[in-house]
Amino acid sequence: MSRDWLADDRADLAAERILDAAARLFAERGVAAVGMGDIAKAAGCSRATLYRYFENRQAVRLAFVHRATRRIAAEVFARVGAIDDPAERIVTAMLGAIEAVRADPMLIAWFRPGESGAAGRISQDSDVIESIAAGLFPPTTLTDPERSRLARWLTRIIVSFLAAPGRDADEERAMLDEFVVPVVSRAFA
Repeated sequence: MSRDWLADDRADLAAERILDAAARLFAERGVAAVGMGDIAKAAGCSRATLYRYFENRQAVRLAFVHRATRRIAAEVFARVGAIDDPAERIVTAMLGAIEAVRADPMLIAWFRPGESGAAGRISQDSDVIESIAAGLFPPTTLTDPERSRLARWLTRIIVSFLAAPGRDADEERAMLDEFVVPVVSRAFA
């Protein structure tokens, strides 16, 4: 293995390079089929080096999902920043997140048949994803547990649309308008 891949000796760049390699493999082979040895080889490092940055395959997956979530969240927050109506803001954000994942081969790979389980588990166990989702909510009288529960529910809906898409974008929008808007409107009335 060449040592020059870490030439600039910055841990953040090394971790990014590892995550980039993992992302390519996830898109090519599927998330479940990618092991630590595969990631190390694709990143051009040894397994020992890989384990210095990520303790196991789940840690790589989690870091990848968090990185992608932060990027998508920045795009979504920019898109919905001027929307005052909480229900419209949340529906637009959900559709924007779904669109962004579907447009990226490295992300939609997580939702191929047989693959969405890992994405679903991460999305429900991640404090990062939950706090980003809750960041869409206006200041309210909701308690922290209520905000958390609502954020996890909305995330589940996004994951379900990615794993089992509607017939088209209009149908998905109609489902969100019919089922999500009433709940969000009541929560933030």
